Amino acid sequence: MARFQAGEPTGVAVAELEILVRTAIFKPATAVVGCLLQAAADQIDETYQPKPGQLRKARVLIQVQCLFGSFELRRDYYYHEGKKQGHYPADAALGLEVGYTPALAKLLCLEGADETTYLKAERHLEQTGGIRISARQIQRVVQRVGGAAQQWQERSAEPGQCQRSNAPIMYVSGDGTGVPMVPKELVGRKGKQSDGKAKTRQVYLGCVFTQHRVDEEGRPVRDWESTTYVSSFKSIDHFGPLLRQEALRRGMGSAGKVVLLVDGAHGLENMGKLNFKDCVQIVDFYHAIEHAGAVLVALLGSKEHPNYKSQLSSWAKRLLKDKVENLIKETRKKCLGTTQAVQVEQALHYFTSNVNRMQYGTFRAAGYFIGSGVVEAGCKTVIGARCKQSGMFWSESGAENVLALRCINTSRRLDDFWNDRLNAKSASNDCLPLAA
Repeated sequence: MARFQAGEPTGVAVAELEILVRTAIFKPATAVVGCLLQAAADQIDETYQPKPGQLRKARVLIQVQCLFGSFELRRDYYYHEGKKQGHYPADAALGLEVGYTPALAKLLCLEGADETTYLKAERHLEQTGGIRISARQIQRVVQRVGGAAQQWQERSAEPGQCQRSNAPIMYVSGDGTGVPMVPKELVGRKGKQSDGKAKTRQVYLGCVFTQHRVDEEGRPVRDWESTTYVSSFKSIDHFGPLLRQEALRRGMGSAGKVVLLVDGAHGLENMGKLNFKDCVQIVDFYHAIEHAGAVLVALLGSKEHPNYKSQLSSWAKRLLKDKVENLIKETRKKCLGTTQAVQVEQALHYFTSNVNRMQYGTFRAAGYFIGSGVVEAGCKTVIGARCKQSGMFWSESGAENVLALRCINTSRRLDDFWNDRLNAKSASNDCLPLAA
């Protein structure tokens, strides 16, 4: 500051000046927030009606941190001897999260879930907002709130809360990917390592998006910001209904046509049959091409065969003309009586079991997407970018909570989730439980 006043307006001096001004502004702002919240806490405590069994114990001091700094807050504490449970009415009504205001807690969750590490979240908060909170504390808030975020993802689609999309086409897609886990989470689990052990746990990611039009060349166009996500570490039997509830919330009941875009895995096919009974099922075209490559390797011997690329190109063109059954017949004929026949038949199973879901010419003529790139990109950006960094190993709950917050934020629903959370906390002050 002295250098700036002495006539040396360097970049360093300007940066120091701005930080000093920010600090000067934050101090009275903290005092104002503290004063307002103390007045609110006093009013809440005066009007609070204890539930049966609750006894007021004391007026307890807590250090609260907001976006601008920290201040002291005094509020009443009640204890229920029978339930062995304590309660701070003011904390619930004000939406405090273990000493953090709702605005700051929301920011901590956003940074902790979106930055690649909690340490980077700590540094980013300090550098951009002058907020000094340790990586460990950020992690604790994320895990505290993340559990509720996962429950919020899994909530039922209530009729009054479902959108009316009226979209001509709604797409539902799902995929699974592995998240590296700490050893205790992998005990007894089979994996793909050479010793048969696992290094990861599978997490499912589902997405829902809509389409209203095709472009000038007849290619489908995904509606802008229409994609929402859900995630789960539970089995496919649990994930399917979860994804269905998301589709219902998005207005599946009013959509003209529902299309399920998945790979050829048997589990995902059954999930579609059980949870999206009347939908159009499409096997991702690019997975089909990968498996076509496996068929050709079995038939020709290797990818280095001079005919491999030309035949793979031919498979792609013919698949796009609804010729999957012809390709199966021709391939069987080529290897009939050869030593490769068994291996080729095994590779062809992907096609023989998915003929109806591989009518790509028909699907394209109807204006449908035939690739599951949206959910696969989600696996990379929503899951991989946060949970699959070098050297990371997670507990299941740790990864689940982070991914729930990432799905909610990527789906542009963070405000909705926090409003519901604050309303639920405030409702805990009701002297009588709300009707179910």
